[in-house]
Amino acid sequence: MKKLFTSFMALTTAALMVLPMQAAAQTKSRLAQILERGTLRVGTTGDFNPMSVKDTATNTYTGFDIEAMNQLAADMGVKIEYVPAEWATLVNGIVSDRFDIFSGASLSMARAKTVAFSNPYLFAGTVPMVSKKTGAKLTTWDSINNANVTVAVLMGTVFEQQARAHFPKAKIRAVEKPATGYQEVLAGRAQVTVTSNVEAATLMKTYPELVTVGSTAEMRNKRPFAYPMPQGDEVWHTFVNNWISLKEAEGFFTGLETKWLSAKK
Repeated sequence: MKKLFTSFMALTTAALMVLPMQAAAQTKSRLAQILERGTLRVGTTGDFNPMSVKDTATNTYTGFDIEAMNQLAADMGVKIEYVPAEWATLVNGIVSDRFDIFSGASLSMARAKTVAFSNPYLFAGTVPMVSKKTGAKLTTWDSINNANVTVAVLMGTVFEQQARAHFPKAKIRAVEKPATGYQEVLAGRAQVTVTSNVEAATLMKTYPELVTVGSTAEMRNKRPFAYPMPQGDEVWHTFVNNWISLKEAEGFFTGLETKWLSAKK
């Protein structure tokens, strides 16, 4: 019994010594953990062209958000590890500590209940798209709101809702998959479709005959894109926000917009 009691006390003492170290690890900022680990873990989906695109042949990622995350890791002086993620499990991936930051997502109050968001680094919004032939006649949002104009959108999407709200006088053609709004425009069955400026950038590179209506400043239904992170770590949040401010001042994000979100090939 004496030997058993002695062994028990030894284990208890060892456990008590470990607890302060565990507590210290738990209170250590995410920034300190990343620097000590030497790796920044970034969650990304790889299915959001041109923001995050996965090349399955090489298991590598490219895109606007990927280039930004590569730069963040380089500025921190650490390696980068991309962790495959899905939009539906984005929040769970952060809460369960699968990654330190997500490569970029639109800010929503539903997500903000569980994860923190950095300052915005980009604003996305809805833009109308037309063919170059039609573009000479439809140059503003107001010109589209006409009974002689047909706007094609995918049925049941947020873009159908937006088209009906912005163009109450126009004819709204709600198409079902596999049809798409832009295909209706290319085929001449509609003059206009609406989509995000992010998707529009990719479509214009693929189909040079498509153009957007108006300027970036005329986007509607704007929403900020920011970096989701774990809640409750002000050190990590402040560091990322400072990095965004510095890169904005240097023109880094403007350069990414020109490279990835313009119609130029």
